[in-house]
Amino acid sequence: MTTEKKRGVSKTRVGVVVSDKMEKTVVVKVSRRMTHPLFKKIIMRSKRYYAHNEKEGLKVGDTVRIVETKPISKLKRWRVGEVIAKSTS
Repeated sequence: MTTEKKRGVSKTRVGVVVSDKMEKTVVVKVSRRMTHPLFKKIIMRSKRYYAHNEKEGLKVGDTVRIVETKPISKLKRWRVGEVIAKSTS
């Protein structure tokens, strides 16, 4: 019989880095498609997340996967899980 706790599955999002000016922090813009409630037309909604980036190798335009984590600071509740694609510039 084991006494280890089971943890739930963390939320993940995929987005694009829009700012890397802070130390160990990047701002990631996550876009999603939704249907407008009245007009039934597909529209884009986006949200910006502050994510912890320990390695400091990311640049603006990189596509990353962020993972939800415990609060790290006032605004940071996400961390960079993996880099999906590097920007070409």
